[in-house]
Amino acid sequence: MKALVWHGTTDIRCDSVPDPTIEDGRDAIIKVTSCAICGSDLHLYDHFMPGMKSGDIMGHETMGEVVEVGRDNKALKVGDRIVVPFTIICGECDQCRRGNFSVCERTNRNKALGDTAFGHTTAGLFGYTHLTGGYPGGQAEYLRVPFADATHIKVPKGIPDEKLLFLSDIFPTGWQGAVQCDIQPEDTVAIWGCGPVGQMAIRSAILLGAKRVIAIDRVPERLSMAEAGGAETINFDEESNVVGRLNDMTGGKGPEKCIDAVGLEAHATGSLDAVYDRAKQAMMLETDRPHVLRQMIMACRPAGVLSVPGVYGGLLDKIPFGALMNKGLTVRTGQTHVNRWSDDLLRRIEEDQIDPSFVITHTVGLEDGPEMYRTFRDKQDGCIKVVIRP
Repeated sequence: MKALVWHGTTDIRCDSVPDPTIEDGRDAIIKVTSCAICGSDLHLYDHFMPGMKSGDIMGHETMGEVVEVGRDNKALKVGDRIVVPFTIICGECDQCRRGNFSVCERTNRNKALGDTAFGHTTAGLFGYTHLTGGYPGGQAEYLRVPFADATHIKVPKGIPDEKLLFLSDIFPTGWQGAVQCDIQPEDTVAIWGCGPVGQMAIRSAILLGAKRVIAIDRVPERLSMAEAGGAETINFDEESNVVGRLNDMTGGKGPEKCIDAVGLEAHATGSLDAVYDRAKQAMMLETDRPHVLRQMIMACRPAGVLSVPGVYGGLLDKIPFGALMNKGLTVRTGQTHVNRWSDDLLRRIEEDQIDPSFVITHTVGLEDGPEMYRTFRDKQDGCIKVVIRP
């Protein structure tokens, strides 16, 4: 089969690789009908996340049709149409029973690496480094789904892939980012980053009843999409003092809730701390660029909430923890517990409360995937979200 394969920094190729096979009784094999390039794939593309090996298949936003089922899998049958969450779950461990699916205790087959990196292992993830199991990803013609009797979202026929695909990651990720804020009717929610997750967080915050949403980015197409979703916007290329601007917009008090939809590759204009981060990253003295985290801590109203769905990979520097502690801020983070939210979000799609396909700007075949990685990373051609049709 064909798949998008990682060969090193910024080196993704469309290669021929062996077809997946059933390896365990709970497995399923799907024929991929749609997959996507995610912002967190760019962390691998640029090699900011450790644990990649040449030959790894990329991708963790996938859906398709079941073509083979393991003997112990009673939940699925050939012909079922499923979305595959990026988090691989057993459905049986203590964490899964509590709904904390992204920290499933059983599915990271490289548990020792996870323990070393994070103190305790997290769940296995598709196409996302050997720290999280080294599982082949779904940017391919076929995908083996381990623990498939639990790791799936069964979806109805008749709804196009484009509306359903993002149940795999960015829709529940934006939703969880907003839910973690405990949004109240009078709240102002500030969201850093208007990429795909930020766009979903904007609409999720509004669905959850926020009085006001303010989105921060600098890419015109992203800012326009945010405004179309109901957000006020700040272009940080034009407003270098984002904290000051947020104070101006909130009567000097700051937003009650702040969401980091950027993660470890934060950009900034004319900022001394951003120059510092890039220098330390280049010298391998710091893995992540936490410019957004610093801004959020300083901007947030005292006793407010910081929600961090943006992915971080390692070590951060110069975090104003004194401000965070003295202001009494609550911080909530985590990879997404996809299956915790999937029933509710599928219902909202079916009831036309939201159509997640609004974020798609490019649809291509697998052979165009390597070039689209560059286009997506460099924000060329108005690119916000890429869907791939194997």
